[in-house]
Amino acid sequence: QVQLVESGGGLVQAGGSLRLSCLASVNVYAMGWFRQAPGKERELVSTIRWSDGYTYSPDSVKGRFTISRDNTKNTVYLQMNSLKPEDTAVYYCAATYSRLLYSSAEYGYWGQGTQVTVST
Repeated sequence: QVQLVESGGGLVQAGGSLRLSCLASVNVYAMGWFRQAPGKERELVSTIRWSDGYTYSPDSVKGRFTISRDNTKNTVYLQMNSLKPEDTAVYYCAATYSRLLYSSAEYGYWGQGTQVTVST
């Protein structure tokens, strides 16, 4: 059983930065960050493969968000810079043993979610 504990999040002004952290109880194949805004579907923000550090982020956050990992701590981070009001959402950490990294359906383990609110 994989347990994920998230921290970080909060309220920030547009253009500001936040860092999210997620501690996993065991090693997994990959971990990702997803977000879900009210009335919208959950979407992938970033994912990182544990073995070699391969990462993927969609164009909506590329260049602004950076995912990283600390293998010694089983922790993944999401550094979010140049935040925009449209980044406002609940952010979820997720873990997977699947080699398909881009769909939320492939992630079997989820954190509790943390609210990120970006004000104008």
